[in-house]
Amino acid sequence: MPEVIKAKQIIFQREGRKILLEVDWQVCTGQHWVILGLNGSGKTSLLKIVTGYEWPTQGTVDVLGNRFGKTNLPELRKSIGWVSSSLDEQFFRRPTDTALEVVLSGKHASIGIYEAINDQDVWRAVNLLRQFQVADFADRPFGNLSQGEKRRVMIARALMPEPEMLILDEPCNGLDIYAKEQLLAAIQKMAFQEGGPTLLYVTHQLEEVIPAISHALLMKKGNVVAAGEKKETLTSSLLSETFQIPVEIEWRESRPWLQIKSTL
Repeated sequence: MPEVIKAKQIIFQREGRKILLEVDWQVCTGQHWVILGLNGSGKTSLLKIVTGYEWPTQGTVDVLGNRFGKTNLPELRKSIGWVSSSLDEQFFRRPTDTALEVVLSGKHASIGIYEAINDQDVWRAVNLLRQFQVADFADRPFGNLSQGEKRRVMIARALMPEPEMLILDEPCNGLDIYAKEQLLAAIQKMAFQEGGPTLLYVTHQLEEVIPAISHALLMKKGNVVAAGEKKETLTSSLLSETFQIPVEIEWRESRPWLQIKSTL
C-alpha cells in the first residue's frame, strides 16, 4: 500500500529540550488518522515536521513519496491542506470577504484573491460550499458567519486545490453540540469520497473520532504510546497512559466515548 507519510526515528530538539524522541510513524493511502495527546505531547511539532515547517534534529521524513532534503517543500505543501483556528484569525482582518471569496483564495493558499480566477474555479468553490451545506452563505461576509459556518467554509477552502492530505487541527474547538455534530457529519461524508485526501485529525475530544477514522496515534511527552488501527489503539489502558488519568472507553455506533474513572 503506497505511503503518504513515513517518519523514521524522528528526534526534534529546541533550545536544548527534546520535544520528540525517536518517533516512528507510517500513514498509508486509504487510512484516516486521529492524533491524540495532552498539550505538550508533541502533536503539533510532529505535524509541523511532516509539513516541512520544522526540521527534525535527527531522522528521515518522506511525505507523498518525497524525501525531505531532496524535494521542493513549497511545491509539496500545495498538496497538503491545513485547517486550524490560527488560520481563521488571518481572515478576521478581512471581514468583508465573502464565504465564496474565502474558498476561492484557497486555490493559491493566499489570504485574499490576488491571482486570476476562472469559471471552473468558481464552479468548484460553489460545489465545495454545497458539500459542506453553506452554499446559501456564499455571498455573505465571512465575518458575519457563525463559528460552525466559518469552520465549514475553511475546510472547503483547504479542499479547493484538491490536496492529497488534509490536516484538521481541533476543528470542533469552540463549537456548540449542534454545530459540532453538523461539522463531524460533513467530515465523515468527505472522508468516504473516492479520491479524497488522507485525513489527519487532531483533537482532545475522543467522541470526535468518527467512524471514517481508521487509525490512531497516541502521544505522550514526545513519545509514541501506540499507533495503529483505532479499535486496537483506543483502549482504556492505552488512553489512561496517554492522558495520565484512569479512563474507561465505551464504543457506541463506531464512535468511542470516554469516561474518567472516579479517583475520589
